[in-house]
Amino acid sequence: MKNLFSLVVLCVIFPISAQPWGFYAHKTINYNAVFTLPYELFQFYKPNINYIREHAVTADQRRYVNASEAPKHYIDIDAYEIALPLDTIRLSWQQAIDIFGEDSLKEHGIAPWNIMWLKYQLTEAFYHKDYTNILRLSADLGHYIGDIHVPLHTTHNYNGQHSNQEGIHGLWESRLPELFLPDYGLFLIRATYLEDVQETVWQRISESYGAKDSVLHMELSSTEKVGQANKYAMEPRGRQLVKTYNSRFCKHYHKQLNNMVERRMRAAIELTGSVWYTAWVDAGQPALNPDSTYTAKPVLFQKDSVQILGRPEPSH
Repeated sequence: MKNLFSLVVLCVIFPISAQPWGFYAHKTINYNAVFTLPYELFQFYKPNINYIREHAVTADQRRYVNASEAPKHYIDIDAYEIALPLDTIRLSWQQAIDIFGEDSLKEHGIAPWNIMWLKYQLTEAFYHKDYTNILRLSADLGHYIGDIHVPLHTTHNYNGQHSNQEGIHGLWESRLPELFLPDYGLFLIRATYLEDVQETVWQRISESYGAKDSVLHMELSSTEKVGQANKYAMEPRGRQLVKTYNSRFCKHYHKQLNNMVERRMRAAIELTGSVWYTAWVDAGQPALNPDSTYTAKPVLFQKDSVQILGRPEPSH
């Protein structure tokens, strides 16, 4: 419910910044991840790159119609940990259930375990050359992996609602990329095989959690520097004027962050490509048909997968 409430608030205050990472940034992550792949995979993904890009946001659209979707996009680390390193929350889904209970885990978000489940499914799809599900799962994985690289997706103060900073969610994830993404260096990134996907996913979550205080504190210092009166502006969007963060304020905040948004996007692109690649290798590196494009329909209603997130990797 908390994420749905955040989205409603952001839609009212910041109509152009209503989605995690923003539609533009999520699509950019998925699109660029295709170019991280080795040739054997690239020749399959490239003809389908428009699907991968356009359906980077389908997971967000499911949140409006599927009650079990929202917890897959975040994890409130501060419900378990006060500071790094992460040594209370358990990496394994079954271990976490045994200690905290499934209802509590869902309440505080299941993002890392959901990614592991989808990686398992993608490996199965590669093994069976199920092209439709390869595309669907790849697009969804890119979305969820992008989400765990956002510091505000690792804290209960996800929209600054506990620190009088309401709206920071859309500011960091959408407004800053909207203004500065064209200047980011998001190329020359290469996917690698991951020996331990679970460990890597948790490491990225740890990095995001470690950055959350900077995200919040630097917004406060930027507000103090620019002044509350200069923090917002009215800008034309189509035929309407909408209230959004002033570009001057955003420039100061972006500079304070010292390229954090760019670094997190690069990391999301690299991990997305690497999880795709690892799933393919774990499936036995099947030869894929490079000459066809596929039109997988988005899935808005899915079986709640948390009951089987602990399943082992396929042994092919």
